Amino acid sequence: MSRFQAGTLALFALLVGIVAAMYLPSPKGQEPEYLRLYPQPRALPDFTLVDHDNQPYVKADLEGKWTLMFVGYTHCPDICPTTLSELAQVYPELQQIPGTHPLQIVLMSVDPKRDTPERLNEYINFFHPDFVAVSGEHTQLFPTVRAMGMMYSMSESTDNPDYLVDHSSSVVVINPKAQVIGRFKPDFAPGKLPVSDGAKILADLPFVIQ
Repeated sequence: MSRFQAGTLALFALLVGIVAAMYLPSPKGQEPEYLRLYPQPRALPDFTLVDHDNQPYVKADLEGKWTLMFVGYTHCPDICPTTLSELAQVYPELQQIPGTHPLQIVLMSVDPKRDTPERLNEYINFFHPDFVAVSGEHTQLFPTVRAMGMMYSMSESTDNPDYLVDHSSSVVVINPKAQVIGRFKPDFAPGKLPVSDGAKILADLPFVIQ
């Protein structure tokens, strides 16, 4: 093979590589497939809540850990228990993801009137004893939930003992700096409960943590 032919082949290979890098999809595992990453991490405001052991829970309790945070309440009839069941199912595998920081799963109850620490303790331990449940005054909850890109509202008067609470159904990912980096949003389809899929969380979280 002449030097000219060898040079032509090398140039052709280089061009093929450039085109492939531009137009072919990235290899699986190189970027999260289901996690909706925010353009920039969102810093959370300082807050003071109470956990299911009746202990103060503050922003510093999110630092040094990866956190999957879910906004809900214990009297929720469908989305909350189903989401926590999904997380409990994949939790043993989530714990095995290599990383320098541990992972915690937190339910932030936005129904402080009914969700006392005692109620939260009984509820969260039903799903997994490692899970954490927190709540507090609305003055603490609302700005924190909003900073996560989530929402909640009372859909009816709390004078009704069976009142419902409207809330976001995504699972938020918080990094060890207590910054929200994105969320797992459920698929919304007619006749299907909008719940974040545990298998999708398990598929993407290794990329995020590592």
